[in-house]
Amino acid sequence: MISINNLTFEIGARALYDDANWHIKPGDKVGLIGANGTGKSTLLKIIVGEYSPTSGTVSMAKDLKIGYLNQDLLSYHSDKNIVQVAMEAFERQNQLHSEIEILLQKLETDYSDEVLNKLSDKQMEFEALDGYNIEFRAHEILAGLGFSEEEQKRPLATFSGGWRMRVMLARILLQTPDILLLDEPTNHMDLPSIKWLENYLQAFEGAIVIVSHDRYFLDRIINKTVESRRGKLTLYAGNYSFYLEEKSLREELQGNQFKNQQAKIKQEEKLIERFRSKASKAKMVQSRIKALDRMEKVADVDDDNPEVNFSFKFSKPSGRHVVTLENISKSYPNIEILRNADGLIEKGDKIALIGANGKGKSTLLRIVAEDDNEYEGKSVKGHNVSQTFFAQHQLEALHLENSILQELQTFAPKHTETEIRSILGCFLFTGDDVFKKIKVLSGGEKSRVALAKALTADANFLVLDEPTNHLDMASVNILIQALQQYEGTLIVVSHDRYFLDHVANKIWYIENKDIKEYPGDYQEYEVWNSKRVVKPQAEKPAEKPKEQKKPKVEVSNDTRNLLQKKNKELKQLEDKIATAESEVKKLETALATEEVFSDAEKLKTTTRNYNSSKAAWETLQGDWERLAEEIMALES
Repeated sequence: MISINNLTFEIGARALYDDANWHIKPGDKVGLIGANGTGKSTLLKIIVGEYSPTSGTVSMAKDLKIGYLNQDLLSYHSDKNIVQVAMEAFERQNQLHSEIEILLQKLETDYSDEVLNKLSDKQMEFEALDGYNIEFRAHEILAGLGFSEEEQKRPLATFSGGWRMRVMLARILLQTPDILLLDEPTNHMDLPSIKWLENYLQAFEGAIVIVSHDRYFLDRIINKTVESRRGKLTLYAGNYSFYLEEKSLREELQGNQFKNQQAKIKQEEKLIERFRSKASKAKMVQSRIKALDRMEKVADVDDDNPEVNFSFKFSKPSGRHVVTLENISKSYPNIEILRNADGLIEKGDKIALIGANGKGKSTLLRIVAEDDNEYEGKSVKGHNVSQTFFAQHQLEALHLENSILQELQTFAPKHTETEIRSILGCFLFTGDDVFKKIKVLSGGEKSRVALAKALTADANFLVLDEPTNHLDMASVNILIQALQQYEGTLIVVSHDRYFLDHVANKIWYIENKDIKEYPGDYQEYEVWNSKRVVKPQAEKPAEKPKEQKKPKVEVSNDTRNLLQKKNKELKQLEDKIATAESEVKKLETALATEEVFSDAEKLKTTTRNYNSSKAAWETLQGDWERLAEEIMALES
């Protein structure tokens, strides 16, 4: 179908591909993967002829029909409604339809056999090309991609970039190409649309090449994986999960080969050094030197998925109740999002807020983050809650002239340079990378900087809006590890199911204009949700009063004095908790030392002290929570 032979593609002095080879066969469903910057999108552009290789060839049949979806299609502008834009896929059918209309008008005054025969021929061809069903097919695919019947009547120009990209995808799918080249097709899609696209591509009979960072999406569609790495294309005969297992085995084999070769090289070098000065062994020494030079060196294994350890700092833990939502109602013109909705975020919750676009996820997230105050009802932050909010628009707030290091130093002055460099290293900025200016970074690199900033904030509550956008798989894996180690509370909106499955311990979704909660991880929610039937509910009774956010009520002097006293007691408790926690960790460390665990008497004494210290620590924490709730009651 498509044959790539000895492909070399150079950008300046850098070879993005160097003698790379790949053969795409009919029916192949391939995931093209690799770190950002390894040339995946570039390779698709080489295949469709937008770029020319430095050397090598890309060959294919002349009549091969290619459907190519890429982010450049966002620049397409049209004032036609989106059904008409999608139907532009049917070039010949549209041409025939116009010709038939002209002939029908002509037939009103000209009844000649010539006109009748032409009309008959055009109508037969139009019917053979299934022309009478093309509008229905366009409606069907647009509905699958999340467009309502009303939205399908709107001009393309009125939609945001993500929705315009879906229209472009619909147009490509309607062309029924022999091969689909899809560059990040799930970007800006909600979960229902991603699932619809999965089902469509599973049934697609042609070949598919997908560039995506969504590993669940890849696993459900592809039967082969091609990795773009170090200028080469390496084929794995299975989906993404198979690739991970197979690559691990290959790397284990490569690692062993590298160790064995290094041992052999050292042995040869010792032998050469030993006999170098002896004239009688000169010929043998030269022969071994040449043999070493000719030896094909085995490269050491690079760790593409490093394990990282984050040291999060927030000066104060929050109270038990982090955010309480009461009687929240929110509407936009012609659409009601929430009606008298309640929700509670508790300390330690890691909540995934999911659902279709347009159902109010981002709106609810902004209400929780206090970024939207135009609603009815009440949102109350708990005691000692300190929050940071990450959203894609914050990439624009990065200071372009700052270096990466300066950007974090300015934002988090309490952190030492060593601590900041350590955090940046976790986000793949190592060595001199930290001195790069923000203005030269890619979208993915800027996302990593913004996320690093969010995670250095003195915040015990994180609000994250699509944090995995623009991140490659290695970066998503790092973010997952970071959030798994985070001991605070978080709520996140994301369409990356793998990410949600490894981060969230609760699911929130909006249904019947109310906030619903599932007390489990994303995979468990999916199984549960697939078995239930959603029934529309009657409107909530009107007696539940709607109230605007109220200003704080002035407190009496007695109450103010009592608050000051209790806050002082709370501070003293926090100091005691910090001391107790330090003692518990010290004893935990002692229990792990050989000196203690190898001595039965010391182990017994240390274990007793540890249990006693831990019990005292837990008692202090209980006292803190009770006192914090008393303070909250006085403040309300």
